[in-house]
Amino acid sequence: MAGIADVAARAGVSKATASRALTGSGYVSEATRARVRAAADELGYVPSTSAVSLATGRTQNIGVVMPYVNRWFFAEVLEGIQQTLLDCGMDLTLYDAKPGTAGRRRIFDDFLARKRFDGLIAVGLEPQDHEIERLVQIDRPVVSVVGSGDETSLITIDDDYAARRATEHLLGLGHTAIAFLGGGIGAHWAHVDKQRLDGYRAAMTEAGLSDRIDHVRSGVSLSGGYDAAVDLLGDARRRPTALVATCDEVAVGAIIAARRLGIHVPGALSVVGIDDHEFAEMFSLTTLQQVPREQGRAAVEMLLAQIADPDRPVQIVRMHARLIVRSSTSAANAQSSAMLDTDLIRGASHG
Repeated sequence: MAGIADVAARAGVSKATASRALTGSGYVSEATRARVRAAADELGYVPSTSAVSLATGRTQNIGVVMPYVNRWFFAEVLEGIQQTLLDCGMDLTLYDAKPGTAGRRRIFDDFLARKRFDGLIAVGLEPQDHEIERLVQIDRPVVSVVGSGDETSLITIDDDYAARRATEHLLGLGHTAIAFLGGGIGAHWAHVDKQRLDGYRAAMTEAGLSDRIDHVRSGVSLSGGYDAAVDLLGDARRRPTALVATCDEVAVGAIIAARRLGIHVPGALSVVGIDDHEFAEMFSLTTLQQVPREQGRAAVEMLLAQIADPDRPVQIVRMHARLIVRSSTSAANAQSSAMLDTDLIRGASHG
């Protein structure tokens, strides 16, 4: 593998000049810089991270801290971050900060304080834990993906808008007995849940249905949605004709619950989620689509701009989710909440 000495010899300059030309540190004429870069390309020279760090004072490494790496949203954001950094020739250090663990405390108390990165992307940290403030105190540029407040630059979707749009879709189909499933159980994602609940409430109020607002608390997971939906849909007196779920996992859980109770979706129950999760197509789920990979890419671009210009002001970008209509929603039927699929009931009783 070619080294800096080989590049310098090919270009007819000193090693110091070749290094300055390739790292951008110090003055080198444009003609010399072009000659050195051409020599590096011909030889297939790849500068080492340590060499670039010594020349520029930067690590060429971006830290990423997130609470989960195996859940759909976080994995997708990470894919977007990693691909964008690879395209830029930069490294990534991942901090898997699972909530409530000793490992998470060590990450914030020790590892992040070592500052072995030029900037940090924080994905899905809860504001009430004051962790964003601690990251800002590390004195490195920080960009958040999902969050609230103005301590750091932020990439997220407009959660209020997403839930409003989901609710308005159901209202447009003639539904008035619409419940919101999610929120209120577990601390994580509490601020996202609240904004989505607020959007649902606003849409119902604007439609003159404030007295029909029905918030059913649910864990933000497939199992959480299932448990909450079984309780709600099992009560024929309270059963709505439509559900807005705080996320697709909750929506899928509700669809499974409805099927096991013999309630046909969408004939007797319409369901809308938010995310466009990888399971959404499988369950023909109508949803508000966000694109986590795009959020990851945008976070890297925003962070690199902030590293290049430390005085750059905080920037908040709220993307609008797009309505994807599949077959989990249909027009309201006055008797739909009482309709049962006897074949499904029969199958459930023998399951």
